[in-house]
Amino acid sequence: MEELEHSLFIVELINKILGKPLAGFLGLFGIQVQDPSHLIPDYIVVSLIVSLLMIIFFWLSSRRLQIVPSKMQGFLELIIQTFEDLLVDIIGEKGKRYLPMISTIGLFILLCNLMGLVPGFMAPTSKLNVTAGCALAVFVYYHLQGMKSQGVLKYLKHFTGPIPLLAPLLLPIEIISHFSRPVSLSIRLFGNIFAEELLIVIIASIIPFFLPLPFMAVAIFTAVIQAFVFVLLSCIYIAGAVAHEEEH
Repeated sequence: MEELEHSLFIVELINKILGKPLAGFLGLFGIQVQDPSHLIPDYIVVSLIVSLLMIIFFWLSSRRLQIVPSKMQGFLELIIQTFEDLLVDIIGEKGKRYLPMISTIGLFILLCNLMGLVPGFMAPTSKLNVTAGCALAVFVYYHLQGMKSQGVLKYLKHFTGPIPLLAPLLLPIEIISHFSRPVSLSIRLFGNIFAEELLIVIIASIIPFFLPLPFMAVAIFTAVIQAFVFVLLSCIYIAGAVAHEEEH
């Protein structure tokens, strides 16, 4: 796989500009960098570019909101409404309060998935570090929301079950179940996007013109589906964390 990977121009440029200053800064803490020209990995650079583009785009888009929406405003409202409807269907009306988190991480993953189809870039979600970071963010978020919704003690009591005698049995099962969620989220997303990028690279290296196009079309579909699955499971986890209040 290493032979198929190539250095991205934008990554080389960022490392050329920031590599030595960052290496010097890390040196103040006793961290020695052997090669400052490769200090910042490609997935971090592209992830930051995606984040910056999202911030700028939505900031500019929200500056001139109108009662009668323009085509762009209508399209963005449709996207946000899709996330909101999904939250309401799974959690209920209270699910709207989780819209900022769900829509942000959903759009971030979708754009990261699609970046692999842009010449000169790669999909950050083809790296396990990125998908694991997204999964851990969801993991921490839904636990915090569960504690906020029910109170810390009542939420933690859920892990032991309603029957005290079964607590020693249920507690490790619940802990393993919850920790398997970020593992499942991260590996599923990483595996699909990595395999998709690898397939396109291999096909393009053999026949570099029109043959990769059908695979790229399928990759767009896969990118959307994988982002939707990640968001859907995140909504289900949040629903499970905040709904136990009614069950006890």
